[in-house]
Amino acid sequence: MYRFVARANIDNYLGLLNGDIMLSGEKRSTIMKLLIAEEDTLSHDLEQLEFAETRVAKGREQVSHARRLRDTADPAIRDASERLVVNVECTQQLLEHFCHQLRAKVTSSPL
Repeated sequence: MYRFVARANIDNYLGLLNGDIMLSGEKRSTIMKLLIAEEDTLSHDLEQLEFAETRVAKGREQVSHARRLRDTADPAIRDASERLVVNVECTQQLLEHFCHQLRAKVTSSPL
C-alpha cells in the first residue's frame, strides 16, 4: 500500500513542479523536499526501477515540450517561458539522479 501512496505523491509533486511557473521559491523548495523524501521511501525497493525509468522518460518529454513552448513563445511571455524550462530541467535532474541511484543498486546487487 505504501508504494501506491508514494507513487501517487511523486506524480502529484511532479505535476505541481511542472505545472505552475508561479510557485514561489519557498513553495518550490518545499515540494522538491517532499518529492525527494517520497523517492527515498522507494529507493530501497528495486522493483521501483521501472517506475523511476517511466517517470524519467516522461520528464524528458516534459523538458522537450517546455523548450518548444519557450522557443515559440510570444516575446511578452519569454521570461516566464524561460523560467518554466529551468524549473522543468531542475526537476528532471532530480528524477535522473534518483533513477541512477536505483540502477546502481540493481547492478551492484548480488544475483
